Amino acid sequence: MARPDRPAPSAGFFEVLLNQRACRQFDGRPVDDDVLERCLEAAIHAPSAENKQPWVFVVVRDAATRHQIAELTRAAWRDGARSLSEGRLTPELLDDVERGIEIGLESAPVIVVVCGDRSIGHEVVLPSSVFPATQNLLLAANAVGLGSALTTLATLRGTELADLLDLPATARPMAVVPLGWPARQLGPPRRLPLAERVHVDRYGNPWGGSA
Repeated sequence: MARPDRPAPSAGFFEVLLNQRACRQFDGRPVDDDVLERCLEAAIHAPSAENKQPWVFVVVRDAATRHQIAELTRAAWRDGARSLSEGRLTPELLDDVERGIEIGLESAPVIVVVCGDRSIGHEVVLPSSVFPATQNLLLAANAVGLGSALTTLATLRGTELADLLDLPATARPMAVVPLGWPARQLGPPRRLPLAERVHVDRYGNPWGGSA
C-alpha cells in the first residue's frame, strides 16, 4: 500500500521504461514542434552534477545537415567501428545496426546532437549530466510514440561535427539521437534476468527477489 504522502507508482511510467528500445528505421513523417518540445522538456529535467545543467541540444531538421551527420556516422562505422563490432554482436543485430547506420539514421526527420558545455561543468563529470538527459530524451520519445536511438559514432568525428553545427569550442558533442515515427512496431528489449546482474550484500549472492 502506497504511503498517503507519496503518489502511487505509475503503471504508464513502467510501461514506457520497460518497452524503450533502439529504433533504427523511420517512416519519414515529420515530428511537430510541440511533440519535440515535450521530449526536450523531459531531457532538461534530468539530474546533473552540481545542478549545473551543462547540456546543449542542437535540433537538426535541415535535410542537408542530417545527411552530413549521417555521412560522418557512416565514415566512422566503415573506418573501424564495424570491424570492432564483428564477433561482438550477433549477425542479426550487426545487420540491424548496419542498416540503421547506412540508411536509417538519415531517414529520421529530426536528429538531436547532445553536447556537454565545458564552460559550465567540469569535463570529467560531463557524462554524468549529459547521458541522464539523453536517457530522459529517449524515454520521453517512447512515451509520445516516437522511435529513437542513442548513437555516438559521429562523435568520433567530433571536430567535423562541431564545425558542421557551428558549435563553440566549449561545446563537446557527446551523443547523436535520431527521432521519428518508427517504420515498424517495436517490441520490448531483450534483457538478462536480475539474478545474473544483481548481487545482495556481496558479489556472488544473486538477487532472488523478496522473501
